[in-house]
Amino acid sequence: MKKATRKTPLRQAMIDTSSLQSSISDGLGAIQSTHKDYFDESIKTVFADSLELDEAVKKGREQENRWDYLLGHTSSGEIVAVEPHSAKQDEVSTVIKKRTAAREHLKGHLRDGVRIYKWLWVASGKVHFADTEKTKRLLDQNGVEFVGRKISSKHLPPAASPAPAPAVGAAAAAGKKIGTARARKGK
Repeated sequence: MKKATRKTPLRQAMIDTSSLQSSISDGLGAIQSTHKDYFDESIKTVFADSLELDEAVKKGREQENRWDYLLGHTSSGEIVAVEPHSAKQDEVSTVIKKRTAAREHLKGHLRDGVRIYKWLWVASGKVHFADTEKTKRLLDQNGVEFVGRKISSKHLPPAASPAPAPAVGAAAAAGKKIGTARARKGK
């Protein structure tokens, strides 16, 4: 898919000189076709851009843990990280390591103050956790949210609320209608 020049959430989050800029695709363009099934149909169009982080940082890190995707959420402008991975008890520590590694990989690429809104783990098969509550607690402590087999709207950031219109003069500050006094004087 052709790369856009408009400033989408991921493109804005990255410093201009980041080598990751050239790997950002529009919409879900960077998501492998088989991984697109992990997204609920109703949210597939809510992403402005995407990056296959795993592939973009792989060179020289072939044996390291790498997180799969970063996505720019259109209506909030937030970045969401997604990791399709087998959901087995012995994989919990691996997913946590992937998040830790991704945060390290992103140093020097993200603008100051940019953060990943959520780190989502989606099951790439059946879920096999021995103690779901203990697993959830461990993931929470490490900033990872397990979403089950599909990512849906409830896992995404809320839309940014529009900024309120600026108040005009003392009448607006007092909560009065502007122009009311003038209308009375003209009668």
